Amino acid sequence: MYNTFRSVINGQRAAMQLQFLPLSVTVFYLSLLCQNPITGEEQFDNALIVNLPNGRIRGRDNGYYYSYESIPYAEPPLGPLRFESPRPFTRNWTDTFEATRAPVECMQWDQYKAGVDKLHGVEDCLTVNVYRPKLATVENAEGGKLPVVVLIHGGAFMFGSASANGHENFMHNGRVIVVKMNYRLGPLGFLSTEDTIISGNFGMKDQRLALQWIKANIAHFGGDAERVMLLGFSSGGVAVHLHILAQRNLAEYVKVAVSFSGVAFNPWAITHKTRSRAVELAKNLNCPDVSSSQLIKECLQRKPAEAIVRGVQNFLVFGYNPFTTFGPSIEDVAVVDAFLTRTPQQIVEAGDFAQLPWLVSYAAQDGGYNAAELLQRMPRREELIEVFNERWYDLAPYNLFYKDTMHSVEEMDDYSVALKRRYLGDKEFSIDTYSNVQRMYTDVLFRNGVQQAIRMHRQYASSAVYAYVYDNPAEEGIGELLSHRSDVKMGTVHGDDFFLIFNRAGKTKIRPDEQLIAQKFLRMLENFVAKGNELAFGDCKFVDNVGKNDYQIMFIQKDVCENKAVNALPSF
Repeated sequence: MYNTFRSVINGQRAAMQLQFLPLSVTVFYLSLLCQNPITGEEQFDNALIVNLPNGRIRGRDNGYYYSYESIPYAEPPLGPLRFESPRPFTRNWTDTFEATRAPVECMQWDQYKAGVDKLHGVEDCLTVNVYRPKLATVENAEGGKLPVVVLIHGGAFMFGSASANGHENFMHNGRVIVVKMNYRLGPLGFLSTEDTIISGNFGMKDQRLALQWIKANIAHFGGDAERVMLLGFSSGGVAVHLHILAQRNLAEYVKVAVSFSGVAFNPWAITHKTRSRAVELAKNLNCPDVSSSQLIKECLQRKPAEAIVRGVQNFLVFGYNPFTTFGPSIEDVAVVDAFLTRTPQQIVEAGDFAQLPWLVSYAAQDGGYNAAELLQRMPRREELIEVFNERWYDLAPYNLFYKDTMHSVEEMDDYSVALKRRYLGDKEFSIDTYSNVQRMYTDVLFRNGVQQAIRMHRQYASSAVYAYVYDNPAEEGIGELLSHRSDVKMGTVHGDDFFLIFNRAGKTKIRPDEQLIAQKFLRMLENFVAKGNELAFGDCKFVDNVGKNDYQIMFIQKDVCENKAVNALPSF
C-alpha cells in the first residue's frame, strides 16, 4: 500500500507520492528539507497499531513518542523451561495485543530495594520494549527508517530491569528508536552445574534471542535493522563485550557496540566454581539428593521461584558482596547451544570474535560501586569500612573477586597484603582513607579490565576500538544512594556519565554543565549508530586504538574534552 503526504518547500505546497511499508507498519517519513522534522499530522492515522508476524499490537501515545511495551520475545521460562535456553515466542494473537502495559521486572534480589526483603519481580518476564519518537528528524533516516539503539541494562547480572533507565532524552531528540530488553537474572538466569544438564548463561541466551527478535521485527516499527547499536552499562557493558566475543556473526545483528563501565575482563564478569554454588543452593532449599546435576535440576524446577531467588542472600558475605554471585560462566563444550565455551582472553588471542566498531569507557571513581556501601554508619562503630581493620583477609577476596581464582589461601593472603600496602600503606581503614579504598575498588573492579580489553583488542581486532574516561562528579549518584549520606565527596562514581543519557529513576538534580554534556553524549551515540565508524564527542574526535602502542583515550571533564596518548590508563 501507499500513502501520500504533502511537504512545504520554500513556502509553496507540492504534492509528492512516496512508496512506504504496509500501512500496518508505522514508518518515519523523509522530509525534503534536511533539518525539518516530520510533524504529527504527517503520521499514519492509526500510528499506534503495528502488525507483527504474531498479530496486531497496540502501543501508547506518550505525547512526543510512541511506546510498545511488554512484547514477548520468548516463551515464559516456567516449569520445565526453567534452567533451559529460551524458546522463541511463536504463539499468535487473535485479538490485538495491548503493548501498553509497563514492563515487569525479572525476579531478583535487588540491592537497591529498601528493607530486609529485597525480593521482587516475576519469573515470566522475557519481553522487549520499543520506543519511537513522533517528531523524527531526517538527518539520520535512510529510506524512511531510523537507526536503533538497543540497551542491555546493568545490575551485576543480579538485578535491574528494562524500565530502570529512561529513554526520554533520545525521544526528545528524535533521531533514533530505542529498544530495551528484559533477561533472566541471578540464579534463574545463570545457575550452572558446569555440564549439559544446567548449562548456565540463560540470561545471555535470552539477550541473544532478543537481538534476533529485533533483527526480524524492528522494521515494523520504522527501525533500520542494518543500523543497530548494542549498548550496555556495568554488567550490561560486560554483556555487550561478551556478545562480541561469543558471536562471530554479531555483525549480522549489530553495527556498532558500546560498553559503559564494564568489560569481559573485569574480575566479576565471569563466575567460577559454579557447580559448587548450584549444589549449595539446592542444599539450602532442602533438596533431598544433590548427587547428580539431573536431581538438582528436577528439585529446583519444583521449587517456587521466590525461594530460589531468596537463596541469593545466603551467598552474600558482606553487604551486597560479592555483588555478582550468579553470572556468566564458561560452559561445557558439549552444550548444543552454548553461549561461551572459552575464556575472554582465549577468544581474543585466537582472533575469533566479531569485528565491529566498539567504544569502551570507565568513570574516574567507578569503584564507588560498591565501595560507597562501606560509608554506611553502624551502631557500634563510626562507619562500616572499619570492619576491614579486623576482617580484611576474610572479606577482600569476596569484595574484589579473587577468592575463586587463587590456588591457595597463602596466595590469597599475599595478594590481600599487596593490595592494602599499595593503596593504604600503613594506614588503617577509616572514613579518612575511604578515597584510597575507592581507588582500589576502581582499579581492581573496573579500570584494569578496561585497560586489558583495549590492550588485547588493539592487537587482535581489525575494527576500531575507542575509549574515554569520564571525570565530572554528579550532584547525586550511586555513591550517595549506597552510602545513605551526602557529606562525603566521592568524585565521579559508577554511572555518572551513563545516567545523563539514560536517566535513572528518581534522579532529579542535573546541572547546566551536565545538560550540555548529556546532549553531546546523545549526539555522539546517535551519529555513531547512524554513520558507523565516525565517533566524536562535541568537537573532539576519538582516535582508534587498533595498531597503536599507546592507549588513545579521550578525557571528558566538566567543560573540556581532550584526546591523549598514554602508557597506562589513569588511576585517579
